[in-house]
Amino acid sequence: MPFTPIHMGPGILIKSLLQGAFSLMVFGWTQIVMDIQPLIVLLTGEGHLHGFTHTYIGATLIALVAALSGKYLSELGLKFLGVAENGSSVRISWWVTFTSAFIGSFTHVLLDSIMHGDLAPFYPFTDNNGFLGVITVATLHKICLYSGVLGGVIYLLLNKKMFS
Repeated sequence: MPFTPIHMGPGILIKSLLQGAFSLMVFGWTQIVMDIQPLIVLLTGEGHLHGFTHTYIGATLIALVAALSGKYLSELGLKFLGVAENGSSVRISWWVTFTSAFIGSFTHVLLDSIMHGDLAPFYPFTDNNGFLGVITVATLHKICLYSGVLGGVIYLLLNKKMFS
């Protein structure tokens, strides 16, 4: 699922629950970074579609890269979008950045493990993917969609003062 927005559903729910302790921008950036390797495979026809980047060891490395690059990209994006308090720039703490990137990369592997048979999330310890097929792909997509809707509602309810 290169660059799929479906991964953002759980991220929106997590954002609604953790509020300022989670960056949806960094989470989203991590989703993109996670799928660069599969995109290259799709474009070139060379390599393993869900290779090392879609293991938990690979996801750890991806989270580090995504956090280090995503903090500044997200702050720049938020500035560009005009999201700031009192006209100042939005700053994302390193703690929030790394938390968001790790949640992003680990949930990405988990979600993809449920629907893609070529994943080995615990490689090199085992090639077994015990998550494959625990629920149907249709159910997985519904869970992701509904978690995003629920997260959006919770976020709006908790932040309704900004709309009054």
